[in-house]
Amino acid sequence: MSYGDDTTVIARTVARITLPLVLVVAIALLFQGHNLPGGGFIAGVLTAAAFALVYIVFGMQYVQETIFGEEYDPDGSVAGPAVVDRYRTLFAVGLAVATGTGLGAMAFGKPFLTHTDEVVEPSTSYVAWIPGADFIFGTLFEFHWATAFLFDIGVYFVVVGGLLAILAVVGGE
Repeated sequence: MSYGDDTTVIARTVARITLPLVLVVAIALLFQGHNLPGGGFIAGVLTAAAFALVYIVFGMQYVQETIFGEEYDPDGSVAGPAVVDRYRTLFAVGLAVATGTGLGAMAFGKPFLTHTDEVVEPSTSYVAWIPGADFIFGTLFEFHWATAFLFDIGVYFVVVGGLLAILAVVGGE
């Protein structure tokens, strides 16, 4: 079966071109979010918008069969298509990661959601095994390891999982 037969060639072409661009911008916002404006929330919204574009142009069946490799049942359960369970799991994992970063600070005697930021030096054991690490991490850029990034990843998973679950259930009706 050919997916997206009920949409125009222009819509399918625009979706194929814009989808990677939106996902790259979302990932860039996720990576810069703990230091600059951006972060897990807006990256999650952009990722969900990219999936919404795929839902609209190619349909729920395409997402479920092609991306997730599951059989599509249009008369599925009341909870919606089978991919909703995957989205709920993503939501739960994100909530656990975001909460875990806050509880991790409390384990070290700090207030809830206190974040730390460590600059990784090229001579440290973290990156010393990488060929050219002294040039890459010492000359080209500084590498920061921040617990706020883990929190942003948790928020990203919560937003993506929540919005896609809503989109799949509403779209399946």
